[in-house]
Amino acid sequence: MNSWAIKLNKEYFKFSCAHFLIFPDGSKERLHGHNYQVTVEIEGDLTEQGLVIDFLDAKPVVRELCDTLDEHWLVPSEHPELEIEQLDDGHSRIVYRDCRYLVPTAEVLLLPINNTSVENLATWFGETLHARLVERFGATQVRRLRAAISETSGQSGVYEYRSDDRR
Repeated sequence: MNSWAIKLNKEYFKFSCAHFLIFPDGSKERLHGHNYQVTVEIEGDLTEQGLVIDFLDAKPVVRELCDTLDEHWLVPSEHPELEIEQLDDGHSRIVYRDCRYLVPTAEVLLLPINNTSVENLATWFGETLHARLVERFGATQVRRLRAAISETSGQSGVYEYRSDDRR
């Protein structure tokens, strides 16, 4: 079976944000930041025009997702011990065990993940990208979508969607 793909790895596919990772033993990292870099590969059948998907169509969608994450504190809303309360004064109170944070709500992005690992960020990014591509361009012939999020050079989390994996 033949296969075609486009790979997107632009300098501007990046976002800077804060997070902390919660380890299996319950300890956590200090709140810190990364300058994340995004690479996306989309595989599918060629259209009559010889394209998997037009670069001009795909690039803005990737960029929008990067912009959504940029300059936020990424908080895993599905972590069972993390307490998140949005206060009436425009702030959020975030508590993990004995650590308490008060931060402007506009600076926090709650993600539906259980930890802000690079693997979970790649999963959220890849699933959201796939959904937005389908939303914007209808049923696409995307058979595989691979999203890699690098938190530092040589250190990435990778998510892969395959159409045959979906029910």
